[in-house]
Order: sequence, then C-alpha cells, then structure tokens
Amino acid sequence: MAAQRVAVRPEEIRRHNLSRLLRSIHQHGELTRADLTAAMGLNRSTIGALVSDLVALGLVTEYVPSGRDRAGRPSHVVAPRADGPYVLAVDVAVERIVTAAVGLGGTVHERRTTAIEGAERFPQAVVDQIVADAGWLADRLPGSQGPVGIGVSIPGTVRRRDGFVEHAPNLNWRAVPFAALLADRLPRQLDVQAGNDADLGAVAEHQRGAAIGYDHLVYLNGSVGVGSGIIAEGSQLHGAGGYAGEIGHMTVNPDGPPCHCGSTGCIETYIGEHALLRAAGVTAQHGPRAVATVFEAAAAGDERAVIAVRTVAVWLGRCLANVVNCFNPQAIVVGGSLAEVVRLDRASVETELDRRAMAAARAGVQVLLPGLDQDSALIGAAELAFQALLTSPDSLVASLAAN
Repeated sequence: MAAQRVAVRPEEIRRHNLSRLLRSIHQHGELTRADLTAAMGLNRSTIGALVSDLVALGLVTEYVPSGRDRAGRPSHVVAPRADGPYVLAVDVAVERIVTAAVGLGGTVHERRTTAIEGAERFPQAVVDQIVADAGWLADRLPGSQGPVGIGVSIPGTVRRRDGFVEHAPNLNWRAVPFAALLADRLPRQLDVQAGNDADLGAVAEHQRGAAIGYDHLVYLNGSVGVGSGIIAEGSQLHGAGGYAGEIGHMTVNPDGPPCHCGSTGCIETYIGEHALLRAAGVTAQHGPRAVATVFEAAAAGDERAVIAVRTVAVWLGRCLANVVNCFNPQAIVVGGSLAEVVRLDRASVETELDRRAMAAARAGVQVLLPGLDQDSALIGAAELAFQALLTSPDSLVASLAAN
C-alpha cells in the first residue's frame, strides 16, 4: 500500500522560508536579493515577497546601492534593521554581570557591566540586577522596537528546556529555577532562556567567531571555573539531560586539591584562576584584577609569575589532549583567562598536547583564541534569545504587538 502523502499548506511553506531568509540575514548581515535567491534556491519573486514581509514586520530594511560602475539594474541589499527589535543578552560570571542589547546580525547596541560579590551573587540579587539593567538599556534605546527575548549565560549545569540551574558551584547555587525567577519579574510576553556559559560560547564562536567553518569543535572556557561547549557535525552536543561538557570536573588526580563541585583533583583545580594565583603566591587577592596582575608580571619576565603561567599551561595542554582524544575536533577555542595563558606560553601548551594526544587526532586540530574575545558567552546568550524570533518571525511579532 502506497504511503499517504501529507499535504503541506502554502502558508506553512511561506513561514518556513521566512524563517530561513531571516536566519540568513541574521547570520551573514547585509545580503543582496540575488545572494538570497542563489542561497535559498527560490525564484526572485518569492524572495521579493518574503523580503517585503520582513520589512513590514520591522525586522529588516532594504536599499539600492549607489556608486556602481556596472551597467544594469542593481540588486537590492537587505540588512537587519538598526532600530528593529533586539534581545537582552546576559553573561553572569562569578565577579560580574554583563547585560547587553543585541540586535539582529549580532550587533551589540549598548551594554552595562556590574561588579558583584558576596550577597550580590545570590539568585534573587542577580535577578534584581538584570531587571535594573533591562530598564537602563531600554532608556538608552528610545527609538527601538524593544526586546523580543532574553538569554542568560550561567557558569554551571543548566537544564536547557526550562533554565533550571542544577549546580553553579562557583556562584554557590544549587537547584535554582533561574529562568522562572527572572520571567516572573519581566513582561509576560518576553521569552526567557538560560544556558551554560561554555555551551553558549561554543555557539557564538562557531557562528560569529574564530571557529566559523569548523563543524567539529570544542570551546573551552576558563576563569574561576572551567567548562566546555562541544559542536559535533555542526550541531551542539548537549547530552541526555543537557549537562554535557563539564570538562573542568574531570578528575586528573584523586588526591588533588578539593574542588567546589565536591570532588577532588578536578582539572579546574589545576587550570582555573585560583590555581594560577596559588602558583604565583598570590593568596590575599582574587578576581580579574589579581589575575591580570600575574599575567602582566609574567609578560614582563617576573620569574615566579612565568613559572605560574607555565604550570597552568602544562596542565592545560594535558586537558586539551584529553579533549582531542575524546572528541577528535577540528578546532579547540580556548577562552576566558585561559586564552591569556595560551598567548603567553603557547609552546608549553602545544608541547604537552603533542606529547599526550593520539597522533592521528592531534594532526588535524587547531588551537585557536576566541574571535569574540571576552564576549563569546554574551553573544551566545543573544543567539539563544533570538531562536523564537528566527523560528517564527511573524508569529512572535504579532504576539508582542498583541501584548
């Protein structure tokens, strides 16, 4: 018996193509109608109708380029609308919160950075700060159409389906329904998403940073804590519960230092910022300024600082060898403060990587620094927040307008 064909309605096809077109513009920025026609495999009239729909929704703009030397009618250029809707992207770290308004195309319009310590790290205090930042950003973008979603990067294990934080050891959070707490304080129509910082950093570096064109990559993010995001065959590896990538909590020495996660001898205790400060003999200070001081001293040739950086670099090389042996990536992007370790002593990192990694897997991998510098997790949070708009642009815009 022949299988029954399921009829696809024209409106469903239109919405699917509208999503594809908006994703292309969001990913690549300005594109001509001719570029879009070639990339999407649709005819010119269909592309024209889809572009007109996105213009009417206030998401994109188009213009005819001037100053052309070639004869003939120029193709219209389609670009994200500068004063269109934006998302709120938030990067929560141990020492600070960064909140930014990010437009289509990944443009950061405005940002606010707030240092936090002590009770300011409590979940409700973090929610309060984000709500205050959202108002501050809205006041500075008076002509904008406003936010269409919010994405939050958190340094811990986060359940992606509902933004529930199982454990963020360096923030001392456990079993926190963070996305729900934040959603209760924001306008009801705003979609709130939360994810692990390294997972989101991997997405951002894959789409907009150093790892464009690599479909097998690991983003290793190191500051106080250490985590990773994994892209395999172009898609993110989440694991059964969404907790894959906790490379920082692989045990490398059962008799090693205690870790915030409750175990001992995790790789984080050998390559995290506390390990660097401990090796440099810095016990009375902590935080970004203390870490930067050690790096500055190492760059200037201070012997103890140089040894501290080299010690971390050797352990980082061992960590990367495990990553290579487990995941066989094309690229490893090393971010956070670990990026500076690579800058200062790449030789020690790569020597240990060469020594420990399997030769065939090692031969094909590049160790890269972030193309987005310290903004990898922030831009990844923006990408997370944009998913609802990119999936169904007309439905989301209509829903926001109704509210």
